[in-house]
Amino acid sequence: MPRLSDVISVLEELYPPRWAEPWDAVGLVCGDPHAEVSRVLLAVDPVQAVVDEAVAWGADLVVTHHPLYLRGTSSVAATTPKGRVVHTLIRNGVALHVAHTNADHADPGVSDALAEAVGLRVTGPLVADPTDPAGRRGTGRVGELPEPEPLSAFAVRVAAALPATAAGIRIAGDPDRRIARVAVCGGSGDSLFEAVRAAGADAYVTADLRHHPASEASETAPVALVDAAHWATEWPWLRLAERDLAAEAERRAWALEIKVSTLVTDPWTAHAPMPNPTD
Repeated sequence: MPRLSDVISVLEELYPPRWAEPWDAVGLVCGDPHAEVSRVLLAVDPVQAVVDEAVAWGADLVVTHHPLYLRGTSSVAATTPKGRVVHTLIRNGVALHVAHTNADHADPGVSDALAEAVGLRVTGPLVADPTDPAGRRGTGRVGELPEPEPLSAFAVRVAAALPATAAGIRIAGDPDRRIARVAVCGGSGDSLFEAVRAAGADAYVTADLRHHPASEASETAPVALVDAAHWATEWPWLRLAERDLAAEAERRAWALEIKVSTLVTDPWTAHAPMPNPTD
C-alpha cells in the first residue's frame, strides 16, 4: 500500500505544479505524507458534499480540480464552509490534493478530456505553452469532428457528452451553420476569443461566457458559441485522471482503489424556462 507522499509524487509527475499559473493554489492542502493510502476519490470541487462522500466511502485522499483556498486565508476555523471542510478532512484522516491550472495545461489535461468527450480529434493546443518544445501543452485544445455537422446537431452532441446540469447548453450562432473545426476550453474561456479566431474554429465550446465578450466575439468573427456549465466542462477530466493514476498504480503494484465522484456540484440547481415571446 503506498503512502500519501508516493501518490502525490505520481500526481505531480502527471500534473507538475510548475505548470500552474502564478496566481493558482495547487498541491497538498492537508494530510500526513507518511499516512497510507488505499482509496482515492476524484472530484471537481472540494465542497462539503464531496468530503462527506469521501468519508462515507472510506477514502484516504481526495483529489480535486478546484482549489479550496484560492486566495489564501488566515483561519481554518469551522465557522465557515471551507473551515468545516478542513475540519472534516483532518478529523477523518482524509488528505486533500489540488491539480488546477497545472491539469489545465497538461498533455493530456482538462481540455483534452473535454475534446475527447465531444468526439474531437485533437490537433493541438489553443494557446501553446512556450516552454513546451513539443508544442503539445497549453490552454484549451483545437480539434476536428469526424464529419461536419450543423451547429444544432453539434450542440446536441455536446449536451449528450457532458454530465447534465440545470443550466444545460446555450448556443450562439446560426443553427444550420456547418461545424467541422472546434476549439474547446474546460472552465471559464471567454478570455481566449482572439486565439479561437486565430485557430479558424467554426465553434467554441467552453463555460461562463459573459454577455459583452460573447456579443463582441459574435460580431467580430462568425464563430458559433457553445456555453456549458463550468463544472460540466471540467468533469470529464476526472475520468482521464482516474485512468492515468490507475495505470501508474498498476505499474507500481499498488493496491489502490480510485473512484470518480458523480455528485453534481454545479451551484445552479434548477432551471425555469421562460415563455416564448409573442407578437
